[in-house]
Amino acid sequence: MANLILTLSRHIPAPQQVVWDVISDIPGCVERIESIVGIEMLTGDTMEVGARWKETRTLFRRETTEEMEVTAFEPPLRYVVEADSCGAHFTSEIRCDPDGDDATILMMTMETIPTTFFARLMKPVAKLTMGTMRKMMQKDLDDIFRACTPGLEDEASTEEATGQ
Repeated sequence: MANLILTLSRHIPAPQQVVWDVISDIPGCVERIESIVGIEMLTGDTMEVGARWKETRTLFRRETTEEMEVTAFEPPLRYVVEADSCGAHFTSEIRCDPDGDDATILMMTMETIPTTFFARLMKPVAKLTMGTMRKMMQKDLDDIFRACTPGLEDEASTEEATGQ
């Protein structure tokens, strides 16, 4: 059975290192990303492979907490975070590609793999939630844009979604 994959990107008129510093500061996400209401670092403040934290977010008007772990870390280009929840394995890649000297393309990709029988049965329903997931990821990208470019008016964002 195919996985669900959602990819969105955002042009940010800030250098790659500025964007990287914002997205790799996990404890600082509480102050920058509106839907994140709490971060509890489980392995210290160092961002590296094996770093783990509990992230509490408002999702569907409820708070939900998930434990996340960094499984790839390549500063200032990308990192990968994985988590297991609701019978599925989630893999998220956050990538900063330079766009000239003073701009960055920030890309977020989330892949969802059902791991239980029930989750596989619910996959058609999960596809219906892709629009909500897209909005949540887009809001995160917008919040990161604002954190990287204080005082700058938002630009149009771009997105690509696939449900393979």
